[in-house]
Amino acid sequence: MNDYTENHLLNKKVRILQPVDGYRASSDAVFLSALIDNLKPQEKVLDVGSGTGAVSLCLAYRYPKNQIAGLEIQPQLAELSTQSAAENGFDNLCYYQADIRQKKLPLKPCSFDCVITNPPYSEHDQPSPNLSKATAHNHNDFTLADWLKFCLKMLKPFGRIYLIHRAEAVNEILSTFGKRAGGVKILPLYSKPGQNAKRVLVCAQKDSRAPTCILPPFYVYQPDGKYTAAADKILRDGKSFFVIDI
Repeated sequence: MNDYTENHLLNKKVRILQPVDGYRASSDAVFLSALIDNLKPQEKVLDVGSGTGAVSLCLAYRYPKNQIAGLEIQPQLAELSTQSAAENGFDNLCYYQADIRQKKLPLKPCSFDCVITNPPYSEHDQPSPNLSKATAHNHNDFTLADWLKFCLKMLKPFGRIYLIHRAEAVNEILSTFGKRAGGVKILPLYSKPGQNAKRVLVCAQKDSRAPTCILPPFYVYQPDGKYTAAADKILRDGKSFFVIDI
């Protein structure tokens, strides 16, 4: 497989291989990885829809003692992610090529302490002519609710789920969690002050009955187009949202 580029995450601390023409990770992946904080050494993490592995690669760098797995439907992306893990020396990280719509999967339900996911964003947008991008960005015979129910199924009792999605998906996310998960925290992600939030970061706990809360807004860019100091700490230094001054 030669049609890929080598890129870097976390200020060149992490190497990532990505297709030249296909799905490529964005800063959303690094922001999503920054939702997880203070993993205990024995806790296991599953990245559902792992794509090029950006989320799980960042986590493997931050938590070298934790076992991390990724599930990805596209064979090329799963293979590239496996190569990326090897290039970085992350022996705590492995990837599986699998379709979560199928009954037989290489991983057992109720076996992970944390599930982290960047689901496909839309059922209605015009799909990209690039098949890899279309697969990554558009639902195909599988709704967001179905995706989240699968993620919850993979969690142990009282395990934690973390995700990023479009802001308009909040109603569907909360409706899907229903009585399945609580203690929901919603972090609105704004590009700049004065704009509406286009993305939300969401975390919740399976089986919890705790109330939902909306966290203070997070701004990615300053008015001059440079990253905010808080965004820099996440994107370059690998810090969690919960250890920086938003």
